[in-house]
Amino acid sequence: MLDFDTFLKTDIRVGRVIRAEPYPEARKPALKVWVDFGPEIGEKKTSAQITKHYSPDNIAGLLVFGVVNFPPRQIGKFMSEFLLLGVPDAKGDIVLLTPEKDVPLGGRMH
Repeated sequence: MLDFDTFLKTDIRVGRVIRAEPYPEARKPALKVWVDFGPEIGEKKTSAQITKHYSPDNIAGLLVFGVVNFPPRQIGKFMSEFLLLGVPDAKGDIVLLTPEKDVPLGGRMH
């Protein structure tokens, strides 16, 4: 079991997708995604296997959640700086977690 103090160390914030582009070099279909997490955190990038539901055109502007305090991780030739959060649908394809209402960028999940 995870205690609450340990959970609080996970910094989950809301950000807005600034842009995305295909990541054809990835082993599995993926997008490169840049997200603005507001003035405190700024812009971070990641790669995500979300191509079944998202494209560079339909993801731009979307509010999303991400874990922003993991260390950067090399994904192929791309450095991932945060973990984009989602859950699998019935077919196992990722659906991103998004707030139901417009909220300020950088807001921390409680």
